[in-house]
Amino acid sequence: MQKRRLGHSDLDVSAIGLGCMGMSYSYAPFPNQEDMISLIRAAVERG
Repeated sequence: MQKRRLGHSDLDVSAIGLGCMGMSYSYAPFPNQEDMISLIRAAVERG
C-alpha cells in the first residue's frame, strides 16, 4: 500500500483515505453511531 508523509511530521499515512463527513454531518438521516464507530475501527485495523 502506498504511504504519504503527513505535513511536516514524521507520520506516514495511507494514500487512500476514509471520508467520514456523511457519518455525522450534512447527510440526514444519520447512520447508527455504533455502526460508524465499528466501521472506523475496522478501517484502522486494516491499515
